[in-house]
Amino acid sequence: MVASSPKERAGALAVLCAMSLMIVLDSTIVAVAVPDIQRDLGFSDAGVAWVVNGYLVAFAGLLLLAGRLGDLVGAWRVFLAGLGVFTVASLLCGFAPTAGALIAGRFLQGAGGALAAAVVLGMIVRLYPEPAGQARAMGIYSFTQAGGAAAGFVLGGVLTDAVGWPVIFLINAPIGLAVWVTGRRLLPRETGPGLRQGLDLPGALLITAGLSLAVYAIISAAPLAAAAAVLLLAGFVLRQHRARRPLIELRVLSRPWLLIANAAVVLVFATGMGFQFLNALFVQRVMGYDALGTGLAFLPTPIVIGLISLFVAPRLTGRFGPRPVLIGGLTVLLAGLLLLHRMPVAPSYWADMFPPLVIMGLGVGVTIPSIIMLAMAGAAPADTGMVSGFSNTAQQAGGALGLAVLAAVAAARTAGQDSAAGLHAGYTLAFLVAAGFVLAALLIVVLALRRRPERVPAAVARAEPCPA
Repeated sequence: MVASSPKERAGALAVLCAMSLMIVLDSTIVAVAVPDIQRDLGFSDAGVAWVVNGYLVAFAGLLLLAGRLGDLVGAWRVFLAGLGVFTVASLLCGFAPTAGALIAGRFLQGAGGALAAAVVLGMIVRLYPEPAGQARAMGIYSFTQAGGAAAGFVLGGVLTDAVGWPVIFLINAPIGLAVWVTGRRLLPRETGPGLRQGLDLPGALLITAGLSLAVYAIISAAPLAAAAAVLLLAGFVLRQHRARRPLIELRVLSRPWLLIANAAVVLVFATGMGFQFLNALFVQRVMGYDALGTGLAFLPTPIVIGLISLFVAPRLTGRFGPRPVLIGGLTVLLAGLLLLHRMPVAPSYWADMFPPLVIMGLGVGVTIPSIIMLAMAGAAPADTGMVSGFSNTAQQAGGALGLAVLAAVAAARTAGQDSAAGLHAGYTLAFLVAAGFVLAALLIVVLALRRRPERVPAAVARAEPCPA
């Protein structure tokens, strides 16, 4: 994908970031509104997690299929199709009359988000192949996500308190329509070999079903569901070995760097999504804030993330490289989570919560751009869509599984307790487990990602045989 001028590249990047803004805006608005949704639609304490995880599971399960589809028919077509589905699904969520209808709409939203997001990283990499330009573009991409998070927290609180939670989904409709019209005009239109090359639909079904059962098994503590999830995910790997046109070719998965880097991605995003969901509940149920107060309480983290990812992270990455920057970011993020774990039963916002939120913003602001760059390192031009889809799958699967684990930890610790002290014990324990996720990611980066791989030429990548 090549844009003919810097102005055209900037316009295309703006469209891609606008869709990412919609996805993050939706995520943060929903996080703030979860207690109201649970009350109005009658969700159980465990079932309400599906308002978030229904979206994440569909998103993660379809990303590889969407990435392959982008390689075959053109990333811009898949991006616009996903944006259209996401916008329509948002309307369905906004008018959902029951809990089941809302979850169905969230699954459809996740499918649309997967189609669009699966090709975004690959499109950015092809728009800005040079390291300095790519670092700046990734910083802008992260800043957009942080801006969406900041706006989402405030908008979520304002809209939920003033109008009601349905409008948090309906707001996506005008934004989605404007971005779709603009993207149709500005996005470079690369071509692909066409659908005759084949799509692995059974593989997509296997990974989606496997992730769904894995999340269900964690939330419900169901051993049989866990065993079935393992079998389905193993079936997915076997299918990729035997499929004529797999979603992810095993020669790509055979690269140790790709697997190790994305293991760290899973842990980082497991931390982020679980923290966002649980901290919203902590602020409302332990500290007694309403929806607007919760949104305002969250603001320091996305604001700091935005400033760091836009102005600091690109310079640090350009000077020192992504790995040292990532190590520093993970260390800072770990410190923030440990401070949250140590909050007292009756915390003061400014003394006990504000400092760790700022520290976490500093850590995430440099962690996300650098870990995405490392996850995409070494991808051949012919494989950027596939590797982008795999990296996005790791992000969303990590978010879904991390949320399920941390929610289960908190629920188990607070079972049968409604007091602030009991809820505090469950949430702070979950923050400690999240810190364990970050520590594991840090060890992976320090011990296993020492030497950045060389980029594989396209011809070599295509000729390399799949391992038995």
